[in-house]
Amino acid sequence: MKKILLLTAIICFSLFTLTINSQNNIENNKTDTNIYNFTVKNIDKKDIKLDDYKGKVLLIVNVASQCGYTPQYKGLEAIYEKYKAQGFEILAFPCNDFGKQEPGTNEEIKNFCSANYSVTFPLFNKIKVLGDEKEALYNFLTNNTVTGSSDIKWNFEKFLIDRNGNIVTRFRSKIVPEGKEITSAIETELKKG
Repeated sequence: MKKILLLTAIICFSLFTLTINSQNNIENNKTDTNIYNFTVKNIDKKDIKLDDYKGKVLLIVNVASQCGYTPQYKGLEAIYEKYKAQGFEILAFPCNDFGKQEPGTNEEIKNFCSANYSVTFPLFNKIKVLGDEKEALYNFLTNNTVTGSSDIKWNFEKFLIDRNGNIVTRFRSKIVPEGKEITSAIETELKKG
């Protein structure tokens, strides 16, 4: 009788452990490409929880003020104006990792963007997107099952995020914001809402 009880206890414990592990795997798969677990600082260094953007389609971009791609600010602002009423946001993260092309302070960056490109989309704290000090969000964006595992190559790389906080795709720097490749992808995600 003791052997039967022991065997029953072992089987029950094994089934319980399998169930817990299966549930954890399901949860891990759900969040593998989801950004809502992150908190970042805006350009004024206030904490912003990315789950505040639930229900929005996002384009996350690392930006710089002295880059050959800096004129993309104009295209970013154009698509922001075009789609924001439909639930679209751009989250721009200044970065000085490439050719030291973003040397300014947060205040200087904010003034530059406003004066030169009339930027109205949210700007965030200057961050690192490479190396040991890489922002946790960018570590996540560059290491997942959707975009694979590869570092940011240059300023103005873009990540499209769906209304549920999941990574949809990645666009390299040379792909312009107002081009068909990006606008079609944005429109597809906005229609899913």
